[in-house]
Amino acid sequence: MSDSLIIIPTYNEKENIGKMLDALMALTFSFDVLIIDDNSKDGTAAIVKDYIKQFPNRIYIEERSGKLGLGTAYIHGFKWALKRDYSYIFEMDADFSHNPNDLIRLREACADGKADLSIGSRYITGVNVVNWPMGRVMMSYFASMYVRIVTGMTFRDTTAGFKCYSRKVLETLNFDKIKFTGYAFQIEMKFAAWKLGFKIVEVPIIFTDRSEGQSKMSGGIFKEAIFGVLSIKIKSWFSNYRKK
Repeated sequence: MSDSLIIIPTYNEKENIGKMLDALMALTFSFDVLIIDDNSKDGTAAIVKDYIKQFPNRIYIEERSGKLGLGTAYIHGFKWALKRDYSYIFEMDADFSHNPNDLIRLREACADGKADLSIGSRYITGVNVVNWPMGRVMMSYFASMYVRIVTGMTFRDTTAGFKCYSRKVLETLNFDKIKFTGYAFQIEMKFAAWKLGFKIVEVPIIFTDRSEGQSKMSGGIFKEAIFGVLSIKIKSWFSNYRKK
């Protein structure tokens, strides 16, 4: 078993999931992979199960009854990982917007002691986004800036979804206090780790929008992030995210 687990939530990702698993299994470092599938109707889970036969003890799948939200998928995966001996737990998309080769750099940032949480950052060296329309680039960039202003977090890509957690971060967090399940989940998890004093380091990446499959992004998702961050900040005045 690897010391590193990549968690990938899926919903109708048949165009991408096989290619992604091929890429992950070919990396020079041996990662394990956990797919959290929310009852995809397109056969995503069946594709994953075929790969499990080829790579037993490296690829796993947890199937859920429906589309229950990004945040609950990751928390399901975190709890699964903590029941096992993984030291580093990753969040990653299935659609190649996150480059598998960057996983090794994210892991190194935590393994060498520089970080407890490493973030694949689109904004640490300018704006490194490919295939997004300018309107979406600007919306994402200013949303991240807005989050920094409201919360006080000092790192630049506050909404990023490509991350590596050291085990101790997830062991310390009280998942019941994480209230958001959509886009704002990514903000709340970073805010929780930051408030608890963990070291957070940004690793520059190039984010490439999906070329296959259907995007899960919408204006409502960004709206959740904008209004959700106010709720996150206010809640922090009265309670913290530490496990009792």
